[in-house]
Amino acid sequence: MRLDAGERYGMIVAIKFLHIAALCLWCAGLIGLPLVLARHQANDDQSEYARLRVMTHRAYTGIVTPAAVIAIVMGTALVFLRGLFVPWMFAKLVGVGVLVLLHAWIGHVTLIAGERQGNYDPPRGWPAMTVTIATSATVAILLLVLSKPILSDQLAPEWLMRPQDQPLPVDEVPI
Repeated sequence: MRLDAGERYGMIVAIKFLHIAALCLWCAGLIGLPLVLARHQANDDQSEYARLRVMTHRAYTGIVTPAAVIAIVMGTALVFLRGLFVPWMFAKLVGVGVLVLLHAWIGHVTLIAGERQGNYDPPRGWPAMTVTIATSATVAILLLVLSKPILSDQLAPEWLMRPQDQPLPVDEVPI
């Protein structure tokens, strides 16, 4: 089935809307969850600990993670629909990779906080560091998308782009 120009434009607008909405939720979660997790204290009573634990778990699994998946899927669809195989897009994907790593780490901290009541001592300073990284990556992504800078096709050093004429470090290439 072939779409006419109007239908294609409408589909791109809808996908872009979903992408931006999901990205807003994802980034807000990456900034907010560490601040909520920092409120966990080893000396909290059981009801306070359970309340914070359930809230962080549900936010991570019910809002932040689905938003991340939707943002990535819709972003990937936009790359292919619009043919955005340009250097600034690859630089943006590095920022998205930072957000994915941060997302995984926050999930790990959320899991540890839920399994170690009484033994959980949140790392000092990690909420501020996490918020700084999430904000920096989000701002970098936003600047790349809005400015669409002209970057050189040669982002990698020249020696990395040249064959080295050396054998592979394995005896047999897997099939």
